[in-house]
Amino acid sequence: MTRPPDAASGTEWWRTAVIYQVYPRSFADGDGDGVGDLAGLLRRLPYIASLGVDGIWLTPFQPSPQVDQGYDVSDYCGVDPLFGTLAQFDDLLATAHTLGLRVILDVVPNHCSSEHPFFRTAVAAAPGSPERAMFHIEDGPGGALEGDPPNNWRSVFGGSAWSRIAPDSETDRQWYLHLFSPGQPDWNWRNPAVGEYFEGVLRFWFDRGVDGLRIDVAHALFKAEGLPDADRPEDVVDGLRSNPQVSDQEEVHAVYRRWRRLADSYSPARVLVGEVNLAPHRAARYTRPDEMHQAFAFTFATVGWDPAAWARIGTELDTARREHGAPPTWALENHDLVRTVTRFDDGGGRGVVRARAGLLALLGLPGGAYIYQGQEVDLPEVDVPAEARADPMWTRSGVSRDGARVPLPWTIAPAGSFGFSPTDDAVPWLPIPPGWGSMSVEARERDAASTLHLVRAALDLRRSLHEEGVLSPHDGGMWRAEDNGLLVCERSELFLVAVAMGDAPVRLPEGRIILASSALTTEGLLPPDAAAWVCRA
Repeated sequence: MTRPPDAASGTEWWRTAVIYQVYPRSFADGDGDGVGDLAGLLRRLPYIASLGVDGIWLTPFQPSPQVDQGYDVSDYCGVDPLFGTLAQFDDLLATAHTLGLRVILDVVPNHCSSEHPFFRTAVAAAPGSPERAMFHIEDGPGGALEGDPPNNWRSVFGGSAWSRIAPDSETDRQWYLHLFSPGQPDWNWRNPAVGEYFEGVLRFWFDRGVDGLRIDVAHALFKAEGLPDADRPEDVVDGLRSNPQVSDQEEVHAVYRRWRRLADSYSPARVLVGEVNLAPHRAARYTRPDEMHQAFAFTFATVGWDPAAWARIGTELDTARREHGAPPTWALENHDLVRTVTRFDDGGGRGVVRARAGLLALLGLPGGAYIYQGQEVDLPEVDVPAEARADPMWTRSGVSRDGARVPLPWTIAPAGSFGFSPTDDAVPWLPIPPGWGSMSVEARERDAASTLHLVRAALDLRRSLHEEGVLSPHDGGMWRAEDNGLLVCERSELFLVAVAMGDAPVRLPEGRIILASSALTTEGLLPPDAAAWVCRA
């Protein structure tokens, strides 16, 4: 099976591509151990291709102690036995390409695992050694034997961002920096050896044929010279109030210029996608023409069901696009966020219809888009029992992201794991709620009115509109929120997206309605919590 050429098949395919995010441990289990793996993903690739997406993004599957579900990497150039082998990855990559799917992998350059050979060597080395210079390993403010950490920085997961390098030693009292868990020491990017090491990592995966890399915590590689105290200790690395001492240092842009030259040296060129959790005007600087190709629109990814907020953020993102040239990269869900079915619900049971409308709106916006696995079947956030939670944020700060990571249900029958595992007695690594058979892929396939079928229709239509010239890779967006709750994004004179975010049906702008998330009223109005694509061609 091969997919026909699409509008994103040229040299800048990424400008309009829709990518399906796969969280491997929760997508499909191929060997029956209750954990998703490459074999399970390989078996389900035809399903992903059937959606009409342009590619997949895989979160980490490299060797790792799994302290942070793979974002603590101990070997950047391999496959953890939990997920399979490098040969299986090669099969997966070849099959994906046969199906017309590009493959984007995660790379985690801000930190590694405390089990990484370089960090283990640093622990064994003496203070001041070249081995320790690969990481931020420092004395306390009063000297090597003092009890306080080097500064007041806080971890994203709670508590201090510093731990003792050798907690049982009476003579080696240095500290190491970890913006996340203690099992994730931060690399020292002011050491040129770190940059050289990571260029080798990029070449390894580019040489194997991967189409691009998503760069984790892309804005935080460099820390301020001298590691000064934060003015607001409660601020961490991400968000609009991130700690400026650990985030968005100017030197980081030189890294992405080098990586862009490397990515462009391949044919076809590889793509760089940044996780840049900053305000739009700052994040856009990472997608200047000689840096990364895309950066996720994080301010949009956390927005609620609020037309004024959508219009404001959309306008900010379009202003950034016009300044720096890269289109927005839209997402409403990922493995770190509360699912939209839950996030958009106001307590009145409107979450599903709103999430469906939000997804259709996202697929009509200018630029690229990312769909998180399960979003197409309306999965809600799950309140995972406390004893079953695996997220390190839960143990350190009382916040759990496990609710968005529950394994995907594939079949209606409740035996075993709703088709997630091949055997009935397999126990999923996170418990699947008893009623999830009704939200399984099988159930949604049988329902012609399901969001799954809407996504397929939207992606097919999106491709046709690009081929016909109604949509352009260089479209912008003019946003407005009207008093009646109608949100409008005009991509061009030929096309607009409208979302009814108020409590009453609304009249749409003039044009031909070519797709809607809900049926119009008998008066031809768009009902509340619905989205529509309007064509004026």
